[in-house]
Amino acid sequence: MEIKKLLFVTRFDKLRFDALQSLLDLKKAALNHVVFLNVIERDKVAMRRGKGYEKSAEIRLREKANIRFIDWAETLFEQGMEVGVYIVVGSFASQVIQAAEKESVDLIVLSPDKKGRFEQLYSGSDITEIVHRSATPVLVYKYLTRKGPLAENPFEKPLLATNWSSASRRAIEYLKSLKAVIREVDVVHVASEKDLKGTSAMAIQKTRKENRSKLEDLCDDLEDNGIMARPHVYIGDTVEEIDKAARECQSSMIFAGSPRKSLWTDRWGSSIGKALAERSVFPILLIPPKEE
Repeated sequence: MEIKKLLFVTRFDKLRFDALQSLLDLKKAALNHVVFLNVIERDKVAMRRGKGYEKSAEIRLREKANIRFIDWAETLFEQGMEVGVYIVVGSFASQVIQAAEKESVDLIVLSPDKKGRFEQLYSGSDITEIVHRSATPVLVYKYLTRKGPLAENPFEKPLLATNWSSASRRAIEYLKSLKAVIREVDVVHVASEKDLKGTSAMAIQKTRKENRSKLEDLCDDLEDNGIMARPHVYIGDTVEEIDKAARECQSSMIFAGSPRKSLWTDRWGSSIGKALAERSVFPILLIPPKEE
């Protein structure tokens, strides 16, 4: 599960070269190859110009992207990194998945969706499609806030959200592979109010203690693998409580397992990973389960 090759997907507005540089601490965990990807979406080019798609507009966008990538690549070459570049025309999600599979990358890094809620309702979320179609972990990298960069080293102090599922176990194993760059991790389980056993204070505390005990065992396992870990039990809405925990723990990012559901269910219903990607200010690393 080492991160040796990273696919950096950029539209240039939210993920610039300084965002990539903040991830280069991953070199301590085997990263030695970055693949740049810029997707030119035909419908959006035509929409901006208010007319049909023009080949000349595509050429200009390609050359602008190429100039940026050449400059970025030169800096990475100086640091001993390998670099690959894709500038392609087509569907954003499909091109990301194709590039990830062709290059056999270990991590996909991209910015949050730019679609509005109405557009997502009918056409779906690019992130949702990528996460559900790709076997590669996806980092939804919310790098910039109004006050500037969110974290200089986002992998330094992550929050690991677990619900004891197979997807969560996959996230735990992925986190262990990054011990060279993780200083400390806060491990959080959110129990819903309906999971509380009984209405008495004693029964409710029993639920808390049961989950706390499982968290402590997990933290012991992480510490045996060289990662300092602290357990936390929260109760309430899963997304709200995970985001609250990340704020209270001053986390640098959130790790979460992403179960495989149908795109239809995820589009019209909800998923924890999708909701965190949309609502939280923190970078979200979504780890898919192993393919059967």
